[in-house]
Amino acid sequence: MRKIIKNEIFAFLALAVLLVANMPAANAGYFKDVEASAALLAEMDSGVVLYEYNKDQKHPADALAKVMTLLLAVSACENGIVSPNRMIEMTESAYSDIDALNTTQNIQPGEKMTMLNLMYCAYIGGADEACNLLAEQISGSARTFVTSMNARAKELGCQNTNFTNPHGRYNSNQYTTAMDQFIIYREALSHPLFVEISGTYRYETDATNMADRRRMSNSNELVNPNSKYYYRQCTSGAASATYEGGYSSVSFAEANDLSLICVILGAEDLYLSDDSVDLRNLSEACRLFELGFTQFSWRTILSSTELIDKAPVMHGAGADFVNLHPESSITRLLNNAIPDEAFKKTVKIYSVANGETLIAPIHAGDVLGEVTVTRDGEDYGTVLLVANTSIDLHRVQFIKMQISDMLSSTIARRVIWVLVIFILLYLTLVIRYNVLRRKRLRKIAQAKRKLIDERKNQDQDS
Repeated sequence: MRKIIKNEIFAFLALAVLLVANMPAANAGYFKDVEASAALLAEMDSGVVLYEYNKDQKHPADALAKVMTLLLAVSACENGIVSPNRMIEMTESAYSDIDALNTTQNIQPGEKMTMLNLMYCAYIGGADEACNLLAEQISGSARTFVTSMNARAKELGCQNTNFTNPHGRYNSNQYTTAMDQFIIYREALSHPLFVEISGTYRYETDATNMADRRRMSNSNELVNPNSKYYYRQCTSGAASATYEGGYSSVSFAEANDLSLICVILGAEDLYLSDDSVDLRNLSEACRLFELGFTQFSWRTILSSTELIDKAPVMHGAGADFVNLHPESSITRLLNNAIPDEAFKKTVKIYSVANGETLIAPIHAGDVLGEVTVTRDGEDYGTVLLVANTSIDLHRVQFIKMQISDMLSSTIARRVIWVLVIFILLYLTLVIRYNVLRRKRLRKIAQAKRKLIDERKNQDQDS
């Protein structure tokens, strides 16, 4: 790494200020001056990115490759392939690609230690030979293990990551990105043993058949209470420092209901005027964590208890409309500076949109529409709108409506006219019949009276 001597510090800072001033700002207004080749801050559970800079730019994986190595080792223990208490013997082949430039814990061929201690040596102690031995124990060889590393990365959705060895020693074809490293670390944190190992800041192995206890410390000093970089909320991490890749780190911290993962790739070490050194992969991680915890929070932008609109209802008993509320809430991780007024709610009531009439009865919970929340063209989700209360049918009004609907029908009107004509014809026939009947009855009555009169006359004559 390029060293900055004391008498050059002011010139360097002036150049840095000039470069930053002309550098494209990622997430403008939030955190413009990240001192690294790439960086990412994202919420672990939701995957929401709070800050990113060159998140998909390829960068040497370096020792961060050990995150995938430990992930596969922990998974092998969980799946019963190997027990954490199993004694593992160091092999000659585990040193096949190890030279003076590799980081080791000087584990000698023939030396035996438990699988658990071997994982601590690989991750906390940075032992490259331990990584190779883990690869042999799990996959039979380092080459086969690397194939598994790449397959697991693809399975997780990593688009720009490739491994060539289990320990991260520089290779031009071994690279990762800030986004991919976030994806890998998020998966790793779902394994309790990984969390336990990666959150350890100081570890001492058991004595072996060939060596005394080994003492080692986590290179990510954010978890170390004795370090100037200690970040109390950080409970897990890994770090790397190489000539080719600079200073990199991945860290996990929790606070304020947020679970954040921070990735820093390609930072520098900065020599300060007091001859102290600032490891920018660690100090920048602290700054990004502060950004996340102070400027972001979970916010409910649509509540299930909120009355959104009213839907008109016909023939309801005592009500002309029904209140609508969301079936569920929408909660998002947002910058605190975004005002509530920035969110737009677009309501769609199905009956109104379709030109239909909503008729009682309505039951509480009936789906009657939907609401979509947006901000500056970004869609934050659509939720169904349901009736807040039940509305019974007003039966008298309903009957009137049915009659009115019936009378408004052309066919019904024709039928009614036919019936009216039929009734009129029937009445005409009845009246005619009654008239003729009365005439006939009068004639009969007259004939009877005539006959009676004739009989009376005959009696008088006799």
